[in-house]
Formats: sequence, structure tokens, C-alpha cells
Amino acid sequence: MQQVKAGDLVKVHYTGKLTSGDQFDSSVGREPLEFTVGAGQMIKGFDAAMPGMAIGEKKTINIPAADAYGERSEEAIIEFPKENVPADMKLEPGMTLTLSNQMGQPVPVVVVELKENVIVLDANHFLAGKELIFDIELVSIG
Repeated sequence: MQQVKAGDLVKVHYTGKLTSGDQFDSSVGREPLEFTVGAGQMIKGFDAAMPGMAIGEKKTINIPAADAYGERSEEAIIEFPKENVPADMKLEPGMTLTLSNQMGQPVPVVVVELKENVIVLDANHFLAGKELIFDIELVSIG
């Protein structure tokens, strides 16, 4: 029976949950997720769980924050000058915005606080600092 190895193109169905049991993502009802094992397209812990799996096999994995989206970083808390925000833009804590980094790539941020001259934004991934649990089913190899 063929087993997954690094470099294989695979398709999987998955459901991602927090340790609280709350689901944050799933491929159920959609096309399976396709990626190349070991190519860095997936979080480290998900990628590491694939080698050795056979088509039709199911497993549940726990991924510590360090092998998922990393720990929360205080460096990702940004103070953004209010003068750089359009005057007609109504901001509220909890809102999600998209900024661009130096390379022009989109960076989602959450408004944390509105101060007199700055807006405090959090650019941490929303799953940073969290242990993740994935139910995985290997659909195909190649």
C-alpha cells in the first residue's frame, strides 16, 4: 500500500479545532485541501503528520502552538498613526483590517484600542499561541 512521503502531492480532508472543542476550519463540504508534503505550504505540525499515511487513513493530531502559528508576539502589536487613516473610516475595537507589509503582501490586523493619536493594532495570527487539534483523512497521493 502506498504511503505518503516528503515531496508527494496529497489531498486531505480536515477539521481544525481548538482544545476547547471549538472548530475554526474544515474542508468538509468543500474540495479536499491539496498540498506538497514537506514544501512548507502547511504549518509544521500538519506537514509532519503526513509521512507514512495511506489513502483512506484517518488520524487526529495535536499541534503545539510552536509547530502551528507560533506564540503570540508583542512585536506584532502596532501603534498606527490616526492621521494615516481616512477621516470617514469608522474604527472600533475588534474590527479586522488589512495592511500591506514592505513587500506589498496583505497583513490582516485587528483593532485593539483607539487612543488619542494612534490606533493599536494586533498583527498576530488569530491562532497564534494556541494548541490546535486536526482530524485528518488522506484522500489521495499524487
